[in-house]
Parts: sequence; C-alpha cells; structure tokens
Amino acid sequence: MTEILKNYEVKKHSTFKIGGRVKKAAFPVDISELVSLLKMEEYDYVLGNCSNVLFSSDDIDKNIIFTEKINTYFINGCKVHVSCGTKGPVVSAECQKNSLSGFEFLIGFPGSFGGMICMNSSAHNQSISDCIVYADVYNPEDKNILHLKKDELGFKYRSSKVSEKKYIVLSAEFELKKGLSEQIDEIMQRNIEFRKTHQPSLTYPNAGSIFKNPENDSAGRLLDLCDLKGAKEGAAEVFYNHANFIVNTGEATSENILTLMYKMYSKVREKYTIELKPEIKYIGNEGTNEAKLWKIMTENSI
Repeated sequence: MTEILKNYEVKKHSTFKIGGRVKKAAFPVDISELVSLLKMEEYDYVLGNCSNVLFSSDDIDKNIIFTEKINTYFINGCKVHVSCGTKGPVVSAECQKNSLSGFEFLIGFPGSFGGMICMNSSAHNQSISDCIVYADVYNPEDKNILHLKKDELGFKYRSSKVSEKKYIVLSAEFELKKGLSEQIDEIMQRNIEFRKTHQPSLTYPNAGSIFKNPENDSAGRLLDLCDLKGAKEGAAEVFYNHANFIVNTGEATSENILTLMYKMYSKVREKYTIELKPEIKYIGNEGTNEAKLWKIMTENSI
C-alpha cells in the first residue's frame, strides 16, 4: 500500500545531500498504485533515485511521488523487463551473470530506469536507446497509458519524446545480446575504474554531470579552459579532476550550487559565446533568487 508522508524532508533522497521539506511525498509499491496517484492530479513531480536532481534547501511547496519501491525486473532469454524505479547497477550486474551484453555502462550509474529512459542515459559508447524494445508510459494530458516502441520514443542526446511530452515511464523492455560473462565483467570493471579516476564518487555528494555537452564539443573541456576546477561558492566546489562536476564539500546549500553553476555558465558564455544547458534538474519555489538563476540558464541556453 502507498505510504504518504506530509512535510517530508527530501535531503535524504538527493545525491547532493541537499533539500528542504515538501508538502507531501508518496511512495507507491507498484505501477497500478502509481497510476492511481497520477490520476488524482495532486502531484507535481515523479522521481526515481534523484541522482541528477537539485532540491531547494528551503521548504518546497510541491507534492512528489518517489518510485523507489517500484523496483521489480525479470530476465527471459535476451529480454529484460524493468519497472521504473529499478536501479541500473542492479540490473547490469544481473545481466552479466546471465551473459547478456548491452548494460555494461549502467554498472556505475546511480539512477533508476524511469529517469534514464527519459534522458536517454549513455556512457562508454552505449546508451539506453540502443537496446530498448518499448516503454509503457503515462500521459498526464489524457490520463491514458501509451505503449511506445523504440522508434516512437524519439530518442536524442539527453532527451526523448518522454521528456518532451512530460510522460511518466512506468516500465520498459530491452533486448540484449548474448556474450561471454567474463568479457562483460571485464568491460564493467573498466567502466567502474574510469568513473573512479575521472568522476567524484558519491562519498563527495554530487549529481553527476552539471551541463550537457554542446554539439561537437565537451562541456568539461570548455569549463576546464575557463580555469574553473576548484572554483567555490560556500561549500559547493567544482571537482578538481573534472570541471563539469560540482561536489558538496560540507553543508552546501542549493543557492551555493546554483550560484556556482551560473558562474560556470557565464564564464563559458563570455569566453566562447556558448550557452551551456543544465543536465541536472532543479526543484524549488517560483519567484526566488534560485529560480531566477535557473530560469536564465535554462531559457537562454541552446
């Protein structure tokens, strides 16, 4: 049965370890309960593992559904069926045991499948869109469930029809390829090592890449050329080893993060006339200084 909590602190759900209280948080345990909640129209956001979300440090006048309990999956031959709240690394490891290749890149991803499908997560020359067969999504406009095949999902770099139409992913099916378990594991270990040497671990609270790569370029490269590694705002700091990451070194606030983001955005814009687009999502209250900074970076960006 769905658990509903009022005045709920969301900091514990943020990989940034930042966040105030929301009016109401709901935790459905299966897809039917999720759909029932969505039809009530009382909820502003549906979130999974929140690995790319920045919550405001202030109390937030929103209601949120968390899908973390909707985490079932099963493997049938080369087919893998997942529900929206299932975490990528869990399925990646199980696929390796079943000698299935295609999810090696997910071994180091902290996200869950709903969000990863929405943004077409990718790394190491693999992406969610490579092997997806279909996704079942909820359309909030007409309150119907749509069965969308791969070519109907409109996948693009860090985007999809799901994100553009504000659909809610319920579940999905993928078809992987048979491989050798040892070779799959070797690729996974290389991916883990790459993340260890190039990106901050979650012992340094962060939300992954801050900005999307502009076309034919790298956000990290541009930010590095602007000498932004180590830049600070309060307890928020640009990671020393990769300029497209911000880490919370202590008690950083959401305003610290957004002010530092705006500094990064502005320096690249001034030096290269390129307006970087945020890859993370921000959830807060309208009309605040934070919201104004976010609006500048999202509405004016390419």
